Amino acid sequence: MPSTRLPSAAGCTVIDAGRDWDAVRVPRSVGVDAMTILGTRCGAVVEDPLCEAVYYFVPVGTAAVWDVPTTRALGAGASVTIPPPRRTDGAGPHWRICPGDGSWLTDPQALQAALEDAIPARAVVVLEGAGDDGAA
Repeated sequence: MPSTRLPSAAGCTVIDAGRDWDAVRVPRSVGVDAMTILGTRCGAVVEDPLCEAVYYFVPVGTAAVWDVPTTRALGAGASVTIPPPRRTDGAGPHWRICPGDGSWLTDPQALQAALEDAIPARAVVVLEGAGDDGAA
């Protein structure tokens, strides 16, 4: 019998971006590949299975200059749902990489390079072609 239990954000906190960090929202499939490419250079990462996205944390001000296809930068005026410290799986928001003692942040240039390597070339072509004449 299927469960009627809904995914939960219980225990999570909504925190505004633009104060201690900006965030970059990335489709899960690309974001997980980028985590692998970054390896130990990766800061904290939150996964939200409900919207099939992961969130990287970058220095404040990054959102104002961020321009990577298939991603969305979140700065002042945006917020991110932060899971409890030890939640590393589940149907709701959870940590893919828990925050370290030093920092949550990923270097934006390293993140951009990893995302460019992880984003399938076809997805970039389709995005660049959208809105021209409808042909992709």
